[in-house]
Amino acid sequence: MQNNADSVSEPLVAARSTLTAPPECADEIFLEGPRSRFAEFFTLLRVMRDFLRGFRTLHFVGPCVTVFGSARIQRDDPHYELAMKMGAAIARLGFTVMTGGGPGIMEAANRGAKEAGGRSVGCTIELPSEQPANGYLDRCVRLHYFFVRKALLVKYSYAFVVMPGGAGTLDELFEALTLIQTAKIKNFPVVIMGTDYWKELIDFMNKMAQRGMIADTDLSLIYATDSVDEAIAHIRSKAIEPFGLKRVARRRRHFPWLGERGFSDASGC
Repeated sequence: MQNNADSVSEPLVAARSTLTAPPECADEIFLEGPRSRFAEFFTLLRVMRDFLRGFRTLHFVGPCVTVFGSARIQRDDPHYELAMKMGAAIARLGFTVMTGGGPGIMEAANRGAKEAGGRSVGCTIELPSEQPANGYLDRCVRLHYFFVRKALLVKYSYAFVVMPGGAGTLDELFEALTLIQTAKIKNFPVVIMGTDYWKELIDFMNKMAQRGMIADTDLSLIYATDSVDEAIAHIRSKAIEPFGLKRVARRRRHFPWLGERGFSDASGC
């Protein structure tokens, strides 16, 4: 009987116990289940710190167009040159070019804006394999959480340009489309560039509409082209004119005691 009691009590004790993870692994298990009250509270503070840092840094960047795309694109890739041209055209249109602040397509778009005399900003992310900020940013905020980064890339933008990319680019594209589709944000234009690369995805979206998984009208949320001029014309007609955007010479006043930084302040992350 003693042996039986021992065999029963051991799993009961185990059921009442709590598994813990070392602090360095805390972020890896953040979305895998509940943790202690204190751990959850400090995570909340860390998320708030990310949002506050982003809001204070980006408050004065002006209306943006966000360019999504792969960090793995090399400078000799034709899509790098296309992203540079698009960044320059966006800047000449009067928008600030916003990206994830890293290399590849992000660097190309920021570089195009910078070399055209426009504004260039980025939201970089802390990763186990370090992703450095590119050297073409007037303003940069470094974040810990991906979902905070995505929220900021959407929050300050009146249009989205999607260049060739991987899983992260797909995530950002469908995040923007879902927010527009569900009317959580305005019907801002989404331009897909690199049509040969995205052909199967566009075909699949047509299939979703045919099967009734999305509305036929949802297909009009994206505009696919390889022409910078056509993309700029679409952004002008769908973002500048409907929302009454106009160029202004006067810059808004910032308050350093709130942690705000005017755009003329020193740049960098």
